[in-house]
Amino acid sequence: MSQLRPALVAVALTLAVATPAQAAATPAITVENGRTQPVFSYADAVREHVYVESPVDSDQDGALDKVRVDIIRPKESGPRLKVPVVIDESPYYDNSGRGNEGERKEYDEAGNVVKFPLFYDNYFVPRGYAVLNVDMLGTTRSEGCPDIGGKADVLGGKAVIDWLNGRAKAFRADGTPAVADWTTGKAAMIGKSYDGTLANAVAATGVKGLETIVPISAISSWYKYQRSNGVIYNYDYASWLAAYIDTDPAAKCQAVRDRMDAEDGDDTGNHNRFWAERDYIDGLLGDVSKVRASVFVVHTVNDLNVKPDNFSVWWKALADRKVPRKIWVGQTQHVDPFDFEGRRTLWVETLHRWFDHWLHGVRNGITREPRADVEIGPARWITQRDWPAPFALNASLRPAPDGTLGLRPAPRKSTASFTDVAMSENDMVAEIGTANPGRVAFTTGPLPLDLRLSGTPTADLRVKLDKPTSNLTALLVDFGERSRIDWRRGQGITTLTEEDCHGESTEADDACYRKTVTNVATRPLEIVARGWIDVQNRHSLSHAKPLPAGTYGTVKWLTLPQDYTFRKGHRIGLVIAGTDSTYSGESGTGANVTVDLAGSRVVVPFVLGTPLTDVPKDTVRFRGPERVDLPEPEPGFHFF
Repeated sequence: MSQLRPALVAVALTLAVATPAQAAATPAITVENGRTQPVFSYADAVREHVYVESPVDSDQDGALDKVRVDIIRPKESGPRLKVPVVIDESPYYDNSGRGNEGERKEYDEAGNVVKFPLFYDNYFVPRGYAVLNVDMLGTTRSEGCPDIGGKADVLGGKAVIDWLNGRAKAFRADGTPAVADWTTGKAAMIGKSYDGTLANAVAATGVKGLETIVPISAISSWYKYQRSNGVIYNYDYASWLAAYIDTDPAAKCQAVRDRMDAEDGDDTGNHNRFWAERDYIDGLLGDVSKVRASVFVVHTVNDLNVKPDNFSVWWKALADRKVPRKIWVGQTQHVDPFDFEGRRTLWVETLHRWFDHWLHGVRNGITREPRADVEIGPARWITQRDWPAPFALNASLRPAPDGTLGLRPAPRKSTASFTDVAMSENDMVAEIGTANPGRVAFTTGPLPLDLRLSGTPTADLRVKLDKPTSNLTALLVDFGERSRIDWRRGQGITTLTEEDCHGESTEADDACYRKTVTNVATRPLEIVARGWIDVQNRHSLSHAKPLPAGTYGTVKWLTLPQDYTFRKGHRIGLVIAGTDSTYSGESGTGANVTVDLAGSRVVVPFVLGTPLTDVPKDTVRFRGPERVDLPEPEPGFHFF
């Protein structure tokens, strides 16, 4: 019987195409041209709320925490017309708000939401979906305490999927039971940043009924969000964020915040049980091997808030498990695809087809199209079979004692030295050809052809220290005057006054949002890829092992992923330094670092029309521009 179900669903959807007279009398799910049609009234939709019982008592008050679920669904939905569900679970509905315009929930006298943030309700409810805006446990009108990616976060969202499928209890405001007899039980979770992180987390539990997720700029590992190979970005971040999103009196959840501070391992930077609970690729609460849902990933390679290794490692793990998937890779910073310049209509249409396929069973061919959309320049996109670009070739760029960078190893016993001090990236890349005690730097000659980097570079160094450890930074830099996406300013976009609309509106909740354009800037350089490591974590993230003073050791790690084209005539630079004060809250160790140049390289995945056989060197050392004050990106705690 289970094998016949997809075919029966398809037949039912085909038969559900109503005549105009039927549609006027009793609207039904209607599919035309491979898409569900807007036949249900948005103005007349049911707006209600329930409280789903979770399996956790995060605030330790002796009662299981209840999750507030705000629902909007077609008036006709019920036992005779069951609809699938689109869920945006968020901690931000009563503080920063959602989307580029910071929308918050607005309620009527009965406590029901009359303004649902974002366009999902306006667009999908008329097409035969329910939309649920879920308050994450410990936030807005849910009970409990937020634990920043931990048990409460994960199991609260899972309970909502369980309720939709009859496996959990829910109650109305008066305490009477609430049954979801209006849904098929098929659900999608979508959202940007923390919202998308919750989608990843719930999918990693393997919960039945969650058919697809659309994580946008989302975390797959909270360790990767706050650490890089032992290097700490921020201290006591989890407790800070918990206090920010919880608008209840501070005393209510202080004990939870104190416990997170005690368990986060900020004193070492090591991975521990705290971070394992908050890892959705291979963690204590969920892992990628349990994922049943299809996954539509959206991320940007210049997102230095939720850094892009959160999507690249997750994406590879999904691919290894052959999870059905799709991806958009942008070039701005922490930006929703709804706000990618010139892509809004395409985004809405693509999302519509994706949900129709996975939730309504519509055979629209979306899974047979190119898997990846990739931005290669300001508002310039290509499609390709996958990401990273298939058939990329790894090239080993090797530093030389004369400050050049090429394909040939340096002579044996060639070295370069620097001291681990806290330096900004602006200082690291200034006057690249001039000696600086806090960094060593190397550049190619002018490139003979365009080189597109697609994927994740690897820093592979052989170093010696005079102290037990040092932080190391590796930067891959593009030197050459050029207009580039200015992802450092306004997240990479400027919001206009002109609006466009996607969906139906009421007086309280319109479907119209302001358009955006991509920011660009002409500068003589750009830092393309970056990566960090604490040398004592070179073998393990969980157990530090100092490098014996005066002894060489191999330190190999992945930088953040990128997709970037170095133009013909530009130079590629490699900077090796100590502590990167632009992104780390740490101080330098003061260690003197000696780099064995013959045993060091950076491996870069290039997409080439012809093999890269050599990289020219300059006869006169390239000095590079004087200090360029690249604007520092907006503070990394912005999650909205």
